[in-house]
Amino acid sequence: MNYKYVHTNFNVFDLEKSLKFYEEAIGLKEARRIEAEDGSFIIVYLEDGSGTGQLELTWLRDREEPYDLGDEEFHICYVTDDYAASLKHHQDMGVVEFVNEEMGIYFILDPDGYWVEIVPQ
Repeated sequence: MNYKYVHTNFNVFDLEKSLKFYEEAIGLKEARRIEAEDGSFIIVYLEDGSGTGQLELTWLRDREEPYDLGDEEFHICYVTDDYAASLKHHQDMGVVEFVNEEMGIYFILDPDGYWVEIVPQ
């Protein structure tokens, strides 16, 4: 059997805020969207153009409070071809949550509290 990575899903409280964040922070663009006929949910698939997989954002109409991410012991990771410029960009956005200088990596925090790891190429 062979498997191919397809997507990772994050449920989000404010879809527009999350879409703006991922486009500004990582450069992800909307690839496709599924909207329930009754308006109960919207699913948006974002891509970085590499063809390696998508980030799926799911918004649920009836959600009344932000998601509880527990101990936040999970994350997604993106590689950058310009680590210093990426770090400065994310610092300017005010979204850098943790920098591990020893490992040469850092994490940013999305509007729902999901961690996104940034590593050099």
